[in-house]
Amino acid sequence: MRENQGTSESRLLRGVHRTLTGLHPALESLLAALVGMAVGAILMRIWGYNPWKAYAALFRGAYGSAFGRASSLARGVPLVFTAMTFAICMRAGMFNIGAEGQVFLGAAAAITVAFFHLPPGLHLIVGLVFAMIAGAAWSIGPALLKVTRGVHEVISTIMFNWIARFLVFFLVVNVLVDPRRAEKTLSIPVSARFPVLVSRTDLSYSIFLAIAFALVIYFVLWHTVVGYEIRAAGLNPTAARYGGINSKRTILLSFILGGIGAGLAGASIVMGQPPTYAMFSGLPMITNTGFDGMAVAMVGRNHPIGILVAAVFFGGLTAGGRTMQIFASTPLEVVRVVTGVIVITMAIPELLRIFPRIKGELVKILALIRKLHQKRASQSEESP
Repeated sequence: MRENQGTSESRLLRGVHRTLTGLHPALESLLAALVGMAVGAILMRIWGYNPWKAYAALFRGAYGSAFGRASSLARGVPLVFTAMTFAICMRAGMFNIGAEGQVFLGAAAAITVAFFHLPPGLHLIVGLVFAMIAGAAWSIGPALLKVTRGVHEVISTIMFNWIARFLVFFLVVNVLVDPRRAEKTLSIPVSARFPVLVSRTDLSYSIFLAIAFALVIYFVLWHTVVGYEIRAAGLNPTAARYGGINSKRTILLSFILGGIGAGLAGASIVMGQPPTYAMFSGLPMITNTGFDGMAVAMVGRNHPIGILVAAVFFGGLTAGGRTMQIFASTPLEVVRVVTGVIVITMAIPELLRIFPRIKGELVKILALIRKLHQKRASQSEESP
């Protein structure tokens, strides 16, 4: 009987240990959020604003009503996709910061469904497929440069982001423009729009697409051979190559999966966020969606489930920031500083975990820049 009692106690202890271990990242993120809010409160007090009133307005605007909760969820939908873009490549040991450009191309591709008519449902699917193809196609360039020429993905994706930005500028003004309103593109037809989930809000059924995409990526990364190879290549590239994993195929797959996610982010904005269902000149609705996704991925520990939670939190910061300005008389600049501090502190645990990898990548980038500088200097000396 004592043996059975000892066995049950040991099982209980092991269960408690597993539970605490599983909660550890969540507790770290919660503690980091509290620290960030404390620092933000100190800054607001120094600048002469009431932090209690400001935070009350923030959370009331983000989660205190059905409209606020719907707005928070709607703001978080595209961030799920772009965060997954960064997280997939991060799991493969790469820093893919090209989601911004891929979002631009995905949104522009989705707008093209305004040029033809299809039955409802099919029209929506075609727009999503166009966006996925555009995002994936734009991700292949940096992937091929890395595979064939060894170009670091940070450098190539930054270049591709700027190319995509100005290419979409041109398309918005000259190709996709609405002939009746020159400041925007053609609007997505009703047959190709995501239905609104909560009336009188901007939350649409695109939220289910975001959840489904995160769950699919989770299944791929943790329950398939391809996902195992991607994670193995990220954890230890040398051991992965020794184990027979094709690193070039892993790089291509990671970039393409990420590009599909970023393309869907662009589609979710123009096809799922009322009332315009279009892109405006200057791309204000889309700009920084890719970069914000990187922060969401860091806060979510580059894990699909964590990213879903982090995206809702980020969406709440965006939605609640407006009520901070209105009800707490907090200027927009102060709101952005406070939310930025909260985001940075919440990302610190993940940044510390991947710091050795970041340091190694920075060394590679600096070595590449130094090599290019030396090559240019030698060419200038040889020229008469």
